[in-house]
Amino acid sequence: MRKLILSLSLLSGLLGFASADQESARHKEAFHVYLLIGQSNMAGRAAFSEEEAKPLEKVYLLNAGDNWEPARNPLNRYSTIRKGLGMQKLNPGYSFSQAIAAKNQSNRIGLVVNAKGGTKIEQWAKGTRFYKEAVRRALIATETGTLKGILWHQGESNHGKPHGYAEKLAQLVEDLREDLGNDELPFVAGQIIGPSPINQEIARLPELCPHTAVASSESLETYDRWHFDTESVKELGRRYAEAMQTLTEKP
Repeated sequence: MRKLILSLSLLSGLLGFASADQESARHKEAFHVYLLIGQSNMAGRAAFSEEEAKPLEKVYLLNAGDNWEPARNPLNRYSTIRKGLGMQKLNPGYSFSQAIAAKNQSNRIGLVVNAKGGTKIEQWAKGTRFYKEAVRRALIATETGTLKGILWHQGESNHGKPHGYAEKLAQLVEDLREDLGNDELPFVAGQIIGPSPINQEIARLPELCPHTAVASSESLETYDRWHFDTESVKELGRRYAEAMQTLTEKP
C-alpha cells in the first residue's frame, strides 16, 4: 500500500511538472519577438511627443539586464553598441509593434533593438561585434519568447558604393538564420530615402533570398539628408509590419 501511495505521488508530481512545462511553452509561443538592427534610422532619430513616450500596451523591450520591461521610446536605449543615449529617438519599431499587436491581439510583442548610427553593412558581417551582439541578445530573448522575424534598416553609409550590397545583405540573412536556428526566419529590409542605387539593391533581396521582403521608402520624407521625420518613421514602421505579416502568413 505504501509503495502504491509513493507511486501515485510520483505520478502526480510528474503530471504537475508536465503541465507547468506545457503552460510555459504556451506562454513562449504567444510571446512574439522581433530583432531590430541597422544604422541610425533603426536606432531612431525622429522626434517623439510626451504621448509617444508612454509605455506601449502589450509590447516589451529587452533591457540591459537581459530582462523584459514595458517598451517605451527611445527603443534603442538598451542597444549594446549604440551612440549616446541623447541621440536615440523614434524608430520604426514604435509603429511596427503597434501594428503587429493590433493584428495579433492575443499575443504579446517583444523587441530586441540593437542598432548603431553611421555603420556600414560590412560592420554587420558574421564575426563582427555588431553581429555577435545581435545574435547573443536575440538568443537570450528566445528563452522566454519565439523569434518571429528580423527588421533591418541600413544603407545610408554604403550609398557611395552600392555594388554588391544585395549579395552582402543576402549573406547576412543566411548567417543570421543559421545562428538563430531558423532557416526560414522572416526578414524585412527597409529602403533608405531615395532615389538611391542602394534602394535598387535592397529591392533585389527577395530574388536572392526566400522569406524576405522590402519596406518601401516611397513618398517618405526626411528632416535632413538621411533621417526620416516623425510621420515618415511611423509610416515606415507600418510598412515593415505589413511586409512582416505577409511573410508570416504565407504557407
